[in-house]
Amino acid sequence: MTDGDLAAHLAEVAGRLLLEVRGSGVFAGKALGAAGDRTANEFLVHAIRAARPEDGLLSEEMKCDGTRLAKSRVWIIDPVDGTREYGEARADWAVHVGLAMDGVPSVGAVALPGAGRVLRSDRPQPLPPVPARPRMVVSRSRPPAEALAVAEALNAELVPMGSAGAKAMAVVTGEAELYLHSGGQYEWDSMAPVAVALAHGLVCTRLDGTPLTYNNSDVYLPDLMIVRPELADAVRAALA
Repeated sequence: MTDGDLAAHLAEVAGRLLLEVRGSGVFAGKALGAAGDRTANEFLVHAIRAARPEDGLLSEEMKCDGTRLAKSRVWIIDPVDGTREYGEARADWAVHVGLAMDGVPSVGAVALPGAGRVLRSDRPQPLPPVPARPRMVVSRSRPPAEALAVAEALNAELVPMGSAGAKAMAVVTGEAELYLHSGGQYEWDSMAPVAVALAHGLVCTRLDGTPLTYNNSDVYLPDLMIVRPELADAVRAALA
């Protein structure tokens, strides 16, 4: 399989496993999230190591030994992005499988198992027209101040949504035009979604406009924006 085929296949299979874990009825509450995370992570880690044994690997659910830092190709995965939404049986949670090449988010697949979809960087689709009033996806509970200020400047409609991957994919699919985050994330929260978004022609940067890079020694990523190119200048002006 190509890297794109592998990423999409693994994200889809991991999503099916997570649905099976939830559907078993054995787990509830935090135990469900923990069981889902462990199950999906074990599958993804073993599968990537079997299929791409020479590549590096970074996962939210695996202790990093630092060997990835010497690798040019590094898979970055999030077995369950949006554990809360997964436990609530909502649709806005995701599985992220991405490949960074020399720090660049090059290949990505984001499975949305609750919606029965997998979005891929190697199969971009045309973007729909930007509506007269843009829509911004924000956190269900804690919309960042910067996002609210930009939404006011652009007269944007706020669309509350769960996981980071689901928010990013909403911009890819045309359900929204803008996603801003300033509350801090980690590389696995955005690498695969950013690879997919870039392939679809979206603007993906830090809030200050600098590029998003991955496979760093410090995997904390303070902020990001994913926006339709038609709105990028207006968003930058509002942020300034």
